[in-house]
Amino acid sequence: MKRDSRLSSVLHALLHMAEHDGRMTSDALAQCLGTNPVVVRRTMGLLRKQGLVDSDRGPSGGWRITADLDKVTLRQLHEALGEPAFFAIGHRQETPECLVEQAVNAALDDAFDEAEALLLKRFAHVTLADLAKDFARRHRERKAAKD
Repeated sequence: MKRDSRLSSVLHALLHMAEHDGRMTSDALAQCLGTNPVVVRRTMGLLRKQGLVDSDRGPSGGWRITADLDKVTLRQLHEALGEPAFFAIGHRQETPECLVEQAVNAALDDAFDEAEALLLKRFAHVTLADLAKDFARRHRERKAAKD
């Protein structure tokens, strides 16, 4: 099963945008992400609906962050993307009347629910500003190592 990497891609794009002076085109963001500009536009459109970014068309157009990086959390972005499933693991549903299948599915559902709640709680405490600071630290360290 293919992993849903939209949250990771959105975070990647937003950090590039945060470091960039001015707007970034869908083409430029697509190049940063190794994807197609249409994918960027579709995904950024979800963020625009939430008031996190805006865009202008034309030669000087592109995307820019409108939200405060200190206030945008990973959870908010996860929700803006339509709350994609966290886990690719599923359970059997071939014989729903089977008591063994019911017991297994109940145990898995409980574990998945607990894990998702923990992950969402953590996402609520990590902001784009936190990621931007970590990126800046890593960038400084790499630059210092090269010098």
